[in-house]
Amino acid sequence: MSGVSRTGRRPGRRGASDRPLDSGAGGLSETDPDRPRRFGRLAPGDRVAVVAPSGPVDPVRLEKGRGILRELGLRVTVAEHVLADTALADAGLADAGPAEAGSSTAGAARKGWQRIAGADAHRAADLTAAWCDPGVRAVLCARGGYGATRVLDHLDWDRLAAPSGGTAPKILHGSSDITALHMAFGRRLGVTTSFGPMVASELFTEGTDGGTADGDWHRRSLEHFRAVLFGSETAADGRTGTEITGTRVLCEGTAEGPLTGGTLSLLAALMGTPYAPPPATGRIVFLEDVAEAPYRVDRMLTQLLQAGWFDGAAGIALGAWPGCGDPAELDAVFAGRLGPLGVPILAGLPVGHGPRQLTLELGAPYRLDTHARTLDAQPGGVR
Repeated sequence: MSGVSRTGRRPGRRGASDRPLDSGAGGLSETDPDRPRRFGRLAPGDRVAVVAPSGPVDPVRLEKGRGILRELGLRVTVAEHVLADTALADAGLADAGPAEAGSSTAGAARKGWQRIAGADAHRAADLTAAWCDPGVRAVLCARGGYGATRVLDHLDWDRLAAPSGGTAPKILHGSSDITALHMAFGRRLGVTTSFGPMVASELFTEGTDGGTADGDWHRRSLEHFRAVLFGSETAADGRTGTEITGTRVLCEGTAEGPLTGGTLSLLAALMGTPYAPPPATGRIVFLEDVAEAPYRVDRMLTQLLQAGWFDGAAGIALGAWPGCGDPAELDAVFAGRLGPLGVPILAGLPVGHGPRQLTLELGAPYRLDTHARTLDAQPGGVR
């Protein structure tokens, strides 16, 4: 679906993310990123697998999250290494011999050092096993943190592509650090993916009782998660149950196109790698992040602009930015860096980090309307 915006867009120029992929890990080149296959919707009784490609998982939250999934009628499998907890310095040692694997590359890991949910090869193996299991309909990430980019080089993309043929693709769901997997799966496998609250995240498992704002958003987040992953009937007024409302308009207009993006720092980190997202030409770009000062947000936007990634974008949708400084300064950064693109910009969408986390289908067609202040998935696309 081509982009429609309030003004003409700058002609695109070839940037770092336009370079064709070589065969890379597993020998698979990229698929057509303009026509991703939309994932198949879940149904009660389906089996889902929980994996941990990034940071270590809290077992109590994991069990609560499993309970919520069961309440949705799903059968839940937990991958072998989900509760692993390894020092970052040791995360690459899975293939070492027993003596070597038992010693840290920097000596004994110290308290406070970055932890990760097991060795890189083990996290990749869990993800691969879940994705390739014909009995699993969705692969749900337990949490974010750090580590997903390290997994990418360990994945066999030919093997991962096999389950995408024939039947409707299964679902990859997660957010934050999982942006790295969203972009790689979209480009390498040609499938849409789901960006939203994770199984062992605080929002997914720690909702308060009724009557409070937090409790209301907990319920709303779970309802929206269900609408996107299970599907929902279209109402008489055309609403699908997947509509998301923003709070601020930085540039007016409407736009339609496939949705791309995710957590800004991960998008910037992928630039110049074989896993970089395709240019945003004709697409609506979604961006969010956490604990990044306005100058750091400005620097990452500048990097993407200089790489040519935003050229030809149809619109911009901005999610939650908790801990990112003065909201007014942040809006000024967005207006200053993204305003010259001449496309609609809607801010304040309750997606990403923070207490309000609704769910998006990355790669699917969306419509952005700043007059209604809405972002909503559209029918169509390849199924």
